[in-house]
Amino acid sequence: MKSARTRVGGLKILLFVSLAILGAATGARAEQQPKKPETEQLKLAQHGLDLLMNGESDAALKVFAEIKTDDPESPLGYLLEANALWWKIYFLTGDLVDPDVFVVASNSTTPFDSQFNELIDTAIAKARAERNPNRNAAKSYLYEGMAYALQARLLSMRESDLATAKAGKKMRTLLITALEHDPNLRDAYLGLGLYDYFVDTLPTIVKLLRWMIGLPGGDRERGLQEIEYAAKYGELTHGEALFYLAKDYSRENENQFDKSLELFKQLRSQYPRNGLWTLLVGSLEIRMGHDKEGEALYREVLDQSRGKETEAGKALYNAARKALERRHPDEHFE
Repeated sequence: MKSARTRVGGLKILLFVSLAILGAATGARAEQQPKKPETEQLKLAQHGLDLLMNGESDAALKVFAEIKTDDPESPLGYLLEANALWWKIYFLTGDLVDPDVFVVASNSTTPFDSQFNELIDTAIAKARAERNPNRNAAKSYLYEGMAYALQARLLSMRESDLATAKAGKKMRTLLITALEHDPNLRDAYLGLGLYDYFVDTLPTIVKLLRWMIGLPGGDRERGLQEIEYAAKYGELTHGEALFYLAKDYSRENENQFDKSLELFKQLRSQYPRNGLWTLLVGSLEIRMGHDKEGEALYREVLDQSRGKETEAGKALYNAARKALERRHPDEHFE
């Protein structure tokens, strides 16, 4: 007759084996669970982007993490996460009042820079791995191009002209290739438009870079048209294309403040929870001589962001307070 100890040991082994089999079966079911259809993934991405443009980057990151979990081999989730981190970086280091200027001190960094770069590298690697008969080659070129666009965006904030140009050149080539595979990829036009516009409107830097790395030429008018096209028809780029179009019309070489103001008002209407758009509408009002209207909007942002602990909330509060202090040095703002 077996001892009690032997029987207990046998039961433990049986329980362990049963749990192992159950775990394996559960894992197999998880692996076999189909990913969301592309249309559902797109809707989820658009929902996350709406949150992001509304200044809710943490909520957007949760949505983008869901996209990564649903299809970990796709570059899309990694790309969108990097975009959300870029906005966190912008709030921490960008000029939130001037609608034209992104540039910050070249030695400025944030706690998000390293993670941003890792996500960009992963998105690029995933996009290249997707170029096989079972995946969408056109989308892989699009997403890789968009990853280089984000990389260039951060590099330009860091005043790294050569690195920005190299990333921009790669972006352009990839987005053109994406459109050759599928002319209906309307999101490609934001990157192409930004390239065309800035290469044609930064002549001093571009002359040197064109000689150094063979940078293709741009076209200012075509660039504005391409950005406007993305703002109207882009599936993933609509909001940011509006932002860049508004920004570009406020630049000195355009000097079309009326158009810029209308576009920033459109952003404020579409994404009312993001005080950045209110701040920029106020900035444009003041540029156009509407001091009373502009200052009222600055004070609105100050009141709405007071006490908020998010990166965006703190940055907006500080930006509105400093803008008001410059105009009223004798007034105390808290």
